Amino acid sequence: MSKKVFASDFDGTLYFYKAEVKLPPENVEMIRRYQAAGHLFGLCTGRQVGGLTPFITGLVRPDFYITSSGANIVDGDMRPILKRGVDRDVADALVKALNPKGYRLTLDVEGDICVFAKMDYPGKYYVITGVDDAPEGLIHQVSVHTESLEDAEALSAAINARYGDRVEAFQNVVEIDIAPKGCSKGKGVEALREHMRDTYGDITLYGIGDSINDLPLLRAADVSYTFPYAPEICRRTATKVVDTIVDALKDSMES
Repeated sequence: MSKKVFASDFDGTLYFYKAEVKLPPENVEMIRRYQAAGHLFGLCTGRQVGGLTPFITGLVRPDFYITSSGANIVDGDMRPILKRGVDRDVADALVKALNPKGYRLTLDVEGDICVFAKMDYPGKYYVITGVDDAPEGLIHQVSVHTESLEDAEALSAAINARYGDRVEAFQNVVEIDIAPKGCSKGKGVEALREHMRDTYGDITLYGIGDSINDLPLLRAADVSYTFPYAPEICRRTATKVVDTIVDALKDSMES
């Protein structure tokens, strides 16, 4: 029997930042049961490593982290598996074009969060004025917060039209994640599968997500899950529609 490996989106799938209970205890308990049974569980997200650890430390210990849409992949001990970066000149052009228009921008630099104004955040972050004073290292991703689905869709298309030979912009509801060309959540789990081949041979990969940017993950997984509240294209693409991640983990264990 091949090793079962479960890759989960974070926001809207496992963690609900607008809800009173953001990380439901039943989700945490089921992940622990899944891992205790000998299976592997990890995150596959547009967030940075630094955008995850403050919210899960002491609760969930992933076996791997696929972050920034597959541009920064590390194991459970934060050892690198795959790292790629957006060219600094492209990141600089994006910042200079979008920051003056009032968009809220975030850079992932070597897993750390870089923003352009102070914020109420429990973890480590840097306040920068531009790419020139960002920390040294790879800029894994540039993220943009918009105010509407329509704006996010239009801006994603414009970025891909202008810089599509060097980056890929993924719409995540009203957020846009801009990763190096060739990166996606799907490419991330494919890299993870290859990395695990020497240890486990062929794995059975399960994936779950709730939004458009999860489509590459849903397509790359051997078995994929989404929710009744996900966009129609996600529901059509996924193997199964479930009510919660708990249901998906149980299904994976029983399959």
